[in-house]
Amino acid sequence: MAATHTDRITIQSWLLPVAALAGGLLLGESGNWIVGAALAVLLIGSVMAAVHHAELVALWVGEPYGTLVLTLAVTIIELALIVSLMLSGEPNPNLARDTVHAVVMLVLNGLAGISIVAGTLRHREQEFQTLGANAFLAVLVPMAMLVLVLPNYTLATPGPYYSKLQLLFVGSACFALYLVFLFVQTVRHQDYFVPSSTTEVEVAATPPTRIGAISGGLLVLSLVAVILLAKLLSPFIERSILAAGAPFKLAGVLVAAIVLLPELAASLRAARRNELQSSINLALGSAVACIGLTVPAVAVIAIWLDRPLALGIDNESTVLLVLSFLVAMLTYGQGRTNLLSGFVHLVLLACYVFLIFAP
Repeated sequence: MAATHTDRITIQSWLLPVAALAGGLLLGESGNWIVGAALAVLLIGSVMAAVHHAELVALWVGEPYGTLVLTLAVTIIELALIVSLMLSGEPNPNLARDTVHAVVMLVLNGLAGISIVAGTLRHREQEFQTLGANAFLAVLVPMAMLVLVLPNYTLATPGPYYSKLQLLFVGSACFALYLVFLFVQTVRHQDYFVPSSTTEVEVAATPPTRIGAISGGLLVLSLVAVILLAKLLSPFIERSILAAGAPFKLAGVLVAAIVLLPELAASLRAARRNELQSSINLALGSAVACIGLTVPAVAVIAIWLDRPLALGIDNESTVLLVLSFLVAMLTYGQGRTNLLSGFVHLVLLACYVFLIFAP
């Protein structure tokens, strides 16, 4: 599915999600490594289908609503994965924190870096709306600090934990911030999140209503397949981490990587089409939605089930998180990007991954 056909539903675009869902139901959870490899292939296929249909829906409804479709869908996948892992096996109080932290770092440095490098290699420089990017960062920075840093400094309970009352308040604050941001993005200041009039983009044709509606249904089917296959793959992920002797923090990174696959592919393709504004909306929007929706939901579940929920990150992770935000402010504060800014983000991503194995 290299090209996005806007006038028809291609065979592979509906066959992939159907085959992935059927394959997941037939294969089920197994300890066989061959089954695990087959599930991974089906997962990649369902992700490709989700990206294709999300792009069609985005073209159908237009910006900024289009990028919200994939952003919210990916957040649903992430929440389903975290909750399913929370409710199965041994309790892991660090999983939600590691996943949210990984999403923020992968978005700020991974999705941003790859998209900027890919786009600037083809178009030399790319422009975007600084007002929209700054709006994302204005919400994402306090959300990340409230969830990932502040728990280490509160007095009610020893870090990295919040008390139940604090957890409920922080979750409510993040949810309120997300709702207000959503209002600004879709109602009050839509123009902040669409390409500027001076930006030349490769415009694709708007699909007919029938194609857009069918793609919306196939997008839901593809995401259901992704959720099912990711849940079936989770035992393989855990066994692989144990077999390799890697830190269990890597589990959160892998969960984040799985749920961000659709956004990575869509963001990369948008950047290659000189639609960096869409890439920014997808990348930063996924991090904002992750904290604004996933954290409140996980907090309520943890309080309801009386499960411990560690949120605060360690000192070295805090330093790297702050550095990533500072670099992001420089990148998104200029209104245009070049190869250097993308490469800097990729270096920070490499530092984050390296410190997982060599803290």
